[in-house]
Amino acid sequence: QVQLVESGGGSVQVGESLRLSCTASKYTSTDYSMGWFRQVSGKKRERVATITSSGSISYADSVKGRFTISRDNAKNTLYLQMNSLKPEDTAMYYCAADYDLSKLWLGRADYWGQGTQVTVTS
Repeated sequence: QVQLVESGGGSVQVGESLRLSCTASKYTSTDYSMGWFRQVSGKKRERVATITSSGSISYADSVKGRFTISRDNAKNTLYLQMNSLKPEDTAMYYCAADYDLSKLWLGRADYWGQGTQVTVTS
């Protein structure tokens, strides 16, 4: 069982930056692919970025060039650096982890955090 705890959300102005963190309760670096998802109330959850245990990275087109996903295996922590934020980035952001990358990509990961709210105002 893996517990994930996100932090770092908040309210910012357009163009500003935030860094989200997700700390795992157990060692995840050699086993789990991890990712960030976001969801606006009433809308479908969207995959933002994923990173495999070997470091392969993928981004949604909407965040390419602005967001950077990374992981610190020694700290069991996943990060999402978000720059040049836009109002459309406003959402609840969730961290997720799974052994199976395909399950993660489909938003069907076994482990999820509780979410952290990001609000971008103009």
